Amino acid sequence: MTFGDDDSRDDERDLVIAAWRAAGIDGQAVRWDDPEADWSAFDAAVVRSVWDYLDRREEFLAWARATAGVTRLLNPAAVLETNTDKTYLRELGVPTVPTHWSADGMPQWSEYVVKPTVSAGARDTIRTTDRAVAQAHAQALEASGRTPMVQPYLDMVEAEGETSLLYFNRTFSHAVRRNAMLAGGQSLADNSRAEPRTPADDQVELAEKVLAAVQGELLYARVDLIRLPDGSPALMELELTEPYLFLRYAEGAAANLARALTELL
Repeated sequence: MTFGDDDSRDDERDLVIAAWRAAGIDGQAVRWDDPEADWSAFDAAVVRSVWDYLDRREEFLAWARATAGVTRLLNPAAVLETNTDKTYLRELGVPTVPTHWSADGMPQWSEYVVKPTVSAGARDTIRTTDRAVAQAHAQALEASGRTPMVQPYLDMVEAEGETSLLYFNRTFSHAVRRNAMLAGGQSLADNSRAEPRTPADDQVELAEKVLAAVQGELLYARVDLIRLPDGSPALMELELTEPYLFLRYAEGAAANLARALTELL
């Protein structure tokens, strides 16, 4: 299992390793950028809490490609490369939250969310009702060499919440209702909190269409959905690199992940 330089938020790490050991898998935590790590000594390297890749994305992807050359990397390097830049949303061919990908031609919406395509945890993300402020932030992102994502803020994020469906080896494990990341009064620390949820049929149907659009092995996948104003589900993000898996929110979830790893190995 690989992690980054700040694993203090990864309260699932010990749970995962314990479930692996119960399944007969000898796992240990190793930093992805540890220069002493011999990845060829492992049957597989499972990417988990590599939350520090944001500032070193190219270095991280180079590590992923090199590691995939000497052992089984899960998720695969090609998946990580695509998934760490949210422009992948344009390629899936499924309903997504409406997104404008430039500072030019800013749409007329009542409220905006603006963020870079390489981001996590609401980093460098703003929510504003001021179109000029939204455009200025998008321009600043472009000036720094980053691609902006401009989206309307959807009230359904607060009314119904985001629904995250968790899949291990493409098999559904569990789902949760997540807190609204940019809702008033929420802090970033609140966003690993959730409650169990049974997804609706249309949400499961969309999630499986999303996964079908991705090639390659997927040890884990988190499909984050929201309902649009017309009630239809849409993809917010497909997390295939370092998602929090909400393993404590469903009985047997950690065992499901261990079973998926056993199947792939």
